[in-house]
Amino acid sequence: MKYGSLLLLILSMTFSGISSEKPNILFILVDDLGVNDLGVEGSTFYETPNIDGLANSGMRFTKGYSTCQVCSPSRASLMTGKYPPRVQITDYIGAKFGLDWKRNDKVMPAEYIKNLPAEDVTIAEAFKENGYETFFAGKWHLGDEGSHPDDHGFDTNIGGFSKGSPPGGFFAPFKNPRLENPENGKSLTLLLAEKTSEFIESHPKKSAKPFFAYLSFYAVHGPIQTTPELWKKYREKSLKDPHEGDRFLVDRTKSVRQVQDCPIYAGMMETMDEAVGMVLNSVKKMGLEKDTIVVFTSDNGGVTSGDAYATSALPLRGGKGRQWEGGIRAPFYIKVPGVTKPGSISDTLVTGTDFYPTLLDMAGLKLKPEQHVDGVSLKKVLQGDKLEERTLFWHYPHYGNQGGEPSSIIRYKNWKLVQYLEDMRLEFYDLSKDEGEQNNVLRSHPEMALSLLEKMEKLRKETGAIMPKQDPRYDDEAKQKEWQHRHTVIKEKLEKQHANFLKADFKPNKDWWGSAPLD
Repeated sequence: MKYGSLLLLILSMTFSGISSEKPNILFILVDDLGVNDLGVEGSTFYETPNIDGLANSGMRFTKGYSTCQVCSPSRASLMTGKYPPRVQITDYIGAKFGLDWKRNDKVMPAEYIKNLPAEDVTIAEAFKENGYETFFAGKWHLGDEGSHPDDHGFDTNIGGFSKGSPPGGFFAPFKNPRLENPENGKSLTLLLAEKTSEFIESHPKKSAKPFFAYLSFYAVHGPIQTTPELWKKYREKSLKDPHEGDRFLVDRTKSVRQVQDCPIYAGMMETMDEAVGMVLNSVKKMGLEKDTIVVFTSDNGGVTSGDAYATSALPLRGGKGRQWEGGIRAPFYIKVPGVTKPGSISDTLVTGTDFYPTLLDMAGLKLKPEQHVDGVSLKKVLQGDKLEERTLFWHYPHYGNQGGEPSSIIRYKNWKLVQYLEDMRLEFYDLSKDEGEQNNVLRSHPEMALSLLEKMEKLRKETGAIMPKQDPRYDDEAKQKEWQHRHTVIKEKLEKQHANFLKADFKPNKDWWGSAPLD
């Protein structure tokens, strides 16, 4: 090769970020973790020193979003770099739709597919094509047999299959066909971290293959379960500053938790944080800190309503399953050794589709724009530069178990437009002045709202978004009675149940979920 050609090749490799030694990737995904559940984001009740340390060691995005308010769609986006309607997975896999929907609602939830499409090149497959060893541990929830992690590019799959909630709970014995049972009482969260640590520690610094490790916790999804020791710790912490008055406020369709004081959930949070610390320590132990890109995020907002009613998203409105910020805002942290400055913060609008192109770009690998069509590489931002202004889009033509309503959402700059798919009504918010989404400013800003509505309609068409259909079975009188029941009887039961969590004699069952021997 001539000298000039060789020089051009070297320069090309340098400016594209390619190096002879590819960085490892550690991707940590937590299930149902609300952004405000972390100390670094302002929580004073939950204790998350390891995650806080990770957030402060790289770049923390203050406007990070999941691509859906429930799990399977946002997980599909992480894998494919596409918005959920483009993948045609728009609800958690297993949810009923069409005439199979037996609840009394105005529309029938739209149809969706139940397996991650084989024709999509997943992020795992993209790294595997480039010589990476790929590892998956934890929750998958993107299909049944034939559509598990090892069918979509992962060399190793520990615990990933069709279920979203951990069969058997968070303490062994488990009922998971892709997971060997350890000793009774073993924490699932810590077990997944141990398996990930073992994988990392099998890759010394001079390893022939870089790795792409995807740790996808089942925590902190329900059922909420912890040890008696951690329950006691957080019960005592809560009683030092006891909450007065109601814990729940009915927001339109369901009761929503207004305070972070559940000692069971707090214990789960501490265990999950301990597990994150375990894995990060393995990276450090093997001398891989300068060679490993670390990502941390969640698949949707925290569970403030429905399921276990475990936490509060305040000052954000709503939570998992809901169309407001509490349902779609997510922790979004990226650490790239030698690139991201410790303690750096970005207010760039970012979402789950961006991880795919960003990680390829930061690893010096060729992008796949035909695949990650809805994602943007954040390389410039991580290097301290800015991106052009962009719009983010959500489409959820379903009813969330947590009280969410069928809707499409678009965000541009500080503006957020929500269109409800039952009757096409609109809510329009200026998030710079109203983060809690209490004031609909549609009447005072009609031109901006109309402009975003036009963009929303174009995006629905472009992504092939399926709309729900009116349900002829709907009974409005019965619905009003149902809502009244939720405002009274259900709310009262929740208040009693959650107050009971803090009683000195609280015991969930005979053996505390098998987590520890009885006193």
